[in-house]
Parts: sequence; C-alpha cells; structure tokens
Amino acid sequence: MSVTGRDASFGEASLRGARLAVEDVNRAGGILGRPVELIVEDNRSAPGESATAAKRLISRDRVIALIGECSSSRTLEAAPVAQAAGVPLITPASTSPKVTQVGDSIFRVCFIDPFQGDVIAAFARRSLQKKRAVLLVDSTSPYSVGLAEYFARTFTRLGGEVVGTQTYAGAETDFRAQLTALRAAQPDALFLPGYYVAAGLVAQQAGQLGLKATLLGGDGFEAPQLLEIGGAALEGTYYSTHFATENTGEVSRAFVRAYESRHGSAPNGLSALTYDAITLVADAARRAGSVEKSALKAALAATRDFPGVTGRTSINAQRDADKDAAIITVRGGELVFVETIRP
Repeated sequence: MSVTGRDASFGEASLRGARLAVEDVNRAGGILGRPVELIVEDNRSAPGESATAAKRLISRDRVIALIGECSSSRTLEAAPVAQAAGVPLITPASTSPKVTQVGDSIFRVCFIDPFQGDVIAAFARRSLQKKRAVLLVDSTSPYSVGLAEYFARTFTRLGGEVVGTQTYAGAETDFRAQLTALRAAQPDALFLPGYYVAAGLVAQQAGQLGLKATLLGGDGFEAPQLLEIGGAALEGTYYSTHFATENTGEVSRAFVRAYESRHGSAPNGLSALTYDAITLVADAARRAGSVEKSALKAALAATRDFPGVTGRTSINAQRDADKDAAIITVRGGELVFVETIRP
C-alpha cells in the first residue's frame, strides 16, 4: 500500500478498511479457527517498490494472500511476483484490464475501466448533455491511458466529439500549457483520467485560465484530499466510483456505522473495497476449507454473489468483479451522491 508519498491518501483509506475487516473476521472466529494477522508494507508511492514489497511478504512473511495495490501501475509491478509464487493477489481498486491478465493468481473486487469509461461517458452525454470533450491523460499510467480510450470510444459512439487531447507525465503539477491548448478547442467537458492530486490542481488551474468545461473523472478522484487541494474550483465536478455511503444494504450500513464510530468521518470507496477484499479472502478460505494456494484461488474464482460492503460481488472468468458504479458530484463544497449505474 502507498501509506506515504504522493498517493498516501489511497493507502490510508485502504488501511482503515483493512483493519476493520481483520477485526470483524477475527471476531467471527478468524479463518479456519486461526486469527488473521494484517502485515503492511509501504511502497511509498514509488515506482518499483511494490514488487519488492510483494517479494518480502511472500518469502519472509509467508502470507496466504496479498491485498493491494490500489493503483493499477503499482499492482502491475507486484502481480508478476504473486503469479510466479502462486499466491493469490486481490486488488481492491486497480481498474486496468491488464492487471488480471497477468495470470490466474490475480483477482480484483472492483469494476474495470471499460465499464467505468462507458459509465462516465454515457453520463456526460445523456445526463449532462455534453457534446465537445477534451482529454488530459497521464501518458505514464496504464490506468489513465486505458480509461481515456474507453471514455473516448463511448462518448463518440453516443454522438459526442473528442476535440482535443493533451498528455502529462506522472507527478507533474503545472498543467497550464496543456490546459491552454485544450481551451482553444472550446470544450464543454474536460475528462481527466487521473488521481486526486492532479484533479485538484487541474480544477484550480483551469479556472485561472478561464477554461469553463465541466471536469469529469474516474475513481482516481476518490480521496478526502481532493476537496482540500481543489477547493471551490471543483464545484460541479463529476466522477465515477465504487461505493456511496447512501447504499441501503445492511452490510454497507453496518460498515459505515463502524467506520464513522472509529474515525469520525464517512468511509470512501477505497476503504470499502479493501474491507471487501479481505472478507472475500476469508469467505473463500472457509468455502475451500483450506488456505493452500491452489484451493484458495479456486474458491476465489468460484465466488458468486458475495454480500460485500460495495454490493454483491461475483468473480467472472477473467477474475474481474461484476459490480455497480456510483456517480458522485461536488456540490456546495461537499461530495454528493448522484446515482448508481449497473453493468
């Protein structure tokens, strides 16, 4: 997990969900009568560190499963390590289709970018009536590149037009040159398939440059720091994500109550997805009657209608999760649930 570094908010949220999950699993008797121990490795949001962390957890700690990473690029670093060892890796929130293509040891409990791209593009066209979109893409991120492709495909299929594309690289913080070029295309929507730091900065800089297009994004926007970074400039932003606290399912409501009692604030999608990843491993081990690698992987692959915090989860033939998506907007300086969209 990225507990420190640029994307520390992702790791912090995931860790909170993980700790609640481990407590609940142990309260229910653990896994096959043995308590679960949570071992955390911090990759510091740094390239290359996820593979090193995975090797340590597998060889030194002999874990039964790896949970993480949240970022697709960092999960793609760790996934070959898990695959080579035959240890199941369950990513809470890595949405790039490439992640589970690494092999039969790699699973996810989130939806994937083709679905997410379709969702936000269709919402932009049908609900927001946007006609002219521009894209600002992180060329170093498989998540960003893939999500941009899926958004553009659906947006144009539905009669919209992509009138400009600009790129940036990873940790850039000054987007003025790209936004100036995109402003010339006179868009009414700006799709940013990136993470919350870039989203907040882009919102501010677009406002300063007079680019009035509605900012759209995916689940990478999901972090409390989004509003801290972007402030009032984010008003009217929309993004797709995996979970909304308005979910009325009892499992979800119980999780929200426990989280709010512990932390004094509402959980986000990363906390909820990580909770689901851990409780799904526990459920699979109980169904398998074993934590042996091949038995655990077979049980994970056979998951159907698992009653998770983020809704019922089924693992399909590609080891991806068939899930709903939620649309969130920024209104009055707060994150507001708009609607749920089903596959």
